[in-house]
Amino acid sequence: MGRFQHLVNVLGIIAVLVCLVFWGCAGPKPKPGEVFPCAVDSKIEKTIAPEVELTDFSCVLKNWEGSDTLHFNVAVKNISDQPQRYRVNIFLDNGKAVGGLIPRKTSKGLVAPGQTAAFEYPVSGMDCGPKSIVLMVKTMNQ
Repeated sequence: MGRFQHLVNVLGIIAVLVCLVFWGCAGPKPKPGEVFPCAVDSKIEKTIAPEVELTDFSCVLKNWEGSDTLHFNVAVKNISDQPQRYRVNIFLDNGKAVGGLIPRKTSKGLVAPGQTAAFEYPVSGMDCGPKSIVLMVKTMNQ
């Protein structure tokens, strides 16, 4: 009887591990092309500069480098009276991080007062949303 109980325990542990691997996305895997919330609002820590309004922060799966990859959609509106450039940093619970500048290049100018600019940040190796996020948007001194 002891060996049978041991076998049942081992099979139970294996079943739990398999479930954890398949349900790593904390829910059903999103469909490619469909925009979805990146994480539950209570699991997104935001630090946003006073000169900017975050108008979009969403996720979508898109093909990137041959596979469906998580992309962060970030749109910001300049609510100051001066043209601005923004640094965006997105830190994920699994240790990955992405980010960059909006606008990426300044040859066409900065984000004018009242204007909105957007960028899409792919996250290599991820095909579902993270459980928690730290989002930072800062202004750049030009």
